[in-house]
Amino acid sequence: MSDRIHDVIIIGGSYAGLSAALQLARARRTILIIDEGLRRNRFASHSHGFLTQDGADPAAIAEAARAQVLKYPTVEWRPARAESARKLEVAAGSDAAFEVMVGGEKHLARRLLLATGVRDIMPDIDGLEARWGKAVFHCPYCHGYELNQGQIGVIAGSALSMHHALMLPDWGPTTFLINDAFEPDEEQLSSLQARGVAVERSPIRSITGHAEANLADGRTLSFAGLFALARFRVASAITEGLDLDYEELPFGTIIKTGQMKETSVPGVFACGDAGQPMASVALGVGDGALAGAGVHRSLMFGAV
Repeated sequence: MSDRIHDVIIIGGSYAGLSAALQLARARRTILIIDEGLRRNRFASHSHGFLTQDGADPAAIAEAARAQVLKYPTVEWRPARAESARKLEVAAGSDAAFEVMVGGEKHLARRLLLATGVRDIMPDIDGLEARWGKAVFHCPYCHGYELNQGQIGVIAGSALSMHHALMLPDWGPTTFLINDAFEPDEEQLSSLQARGVAVERSPIRSITGHAEANLADGRTLSFAGLFALARFRVASAITEGLDLDYEELPFGTIIKTGQMKETSVPGVFACGDAGQPMASVALGVGDGALAGAGVHRSLMFGAV
């Protein structure tokens, strides 16, 4: 165990965690970043929609960000998985409020920031997971333009997939593959027709090639890209020991936060995909910057 008490321990060193660390480092706060190296977008070769970095390799963006943050002398980096975290009873003579276990070692901090991200739970279709982030996507704004107005398929997971199906004609001719997930009612069918969306009811048996949907009736439909809504869950089990409040979303659960990204537990903050409903590199960076400011304000004026 280290006797050192960090101002902040950040669990998760991707875009949101690093953005928060940058704000705190510039406030000359001591920071320990713990990261196991599993970015949510590690399957994608290009990132889009982030000013100055449009089209860049997301791994290169993360590495450049890490190098910039680690230039600050108050920042430490631990490439490992955080095993557990708990709130401490503050003892006389110590202002350590949190204990994080990493590799059997205890690390102490005054504040805790969770930037753990989430893990996607893929639709159960043979061949889909292997193409996730390459030919099967979830975000039209991130990947739609690069399909060059080619044929686009939307794989339904439930009636919520209507949103995808109605959006994607702006990026190319769209087919809505119902895949036995639900049956559109008359109003939904009318909306799809108004947007020029073709409806395909034959279930998908597998995805092969670049983005070829092999259907139960023997046909194969070829697409420039496919879109599907994956369910997700908060990536780390360490949240279980903190008694946090959560927010239920249609496709998963995130940590409930306030305006400055504080959670229901005083001194614990959350940002990035684990603490907001929308996901992109740009949104992660912005959310992290807000969280960093929130943590700094708490260190200046708050008590745990």
